[in-house]
Amino acid sequence: MSIELAQCFIAVDDHDKAITFYRDALGLEVRNDVGFEGMRWVTIGAPSQPEVDIVLEPPIGDPNASDADKKAAAELLAKGLLRAVIFKTDDCDATFESVRAAGGEVLQEPVDQPYGVRDCAFRDPAGNMIRFSQTLG
Repeated sequence: MSIELAQCFIAVDDHDKAITFYRDALGLEVRNDVGFEGMRWVTIGAPSQPEVDIVLEPPIGDPNASDADKKAAAELLAKGLLRAVIFKTDDCDATFESVRAAGGEVLQEPVDQPYGVRDCAFRDPAGNMIRFSQTLG
């Protein structure tokens, strides 16, 4: 039996801003961008991992959610409390400089962690924490 990751989800409040960030600042490719019944299905991914899609979804994917639930989810998203994603990189410092130069909001400059990685962190346009991790050693 084999189990592999196929898709993971990142909540966004503006698909166009998210696409610009993930495509232009991070170099991910847009794989799908389709509308269906008033919603939008957008997938992105690393060219080196064609089998793994990242779905950019609204904070609440249920169009029938109450206004109160939508507002609560939007507030959590704005605070960066809904999702976090960690990307692997072979050069944390170069990745940091590239994302910063592209306008990424810096949360943490590159630092060696006691658990064997060098990492840095940014906030994406929706408020999610995006980390980049390089294995040391």
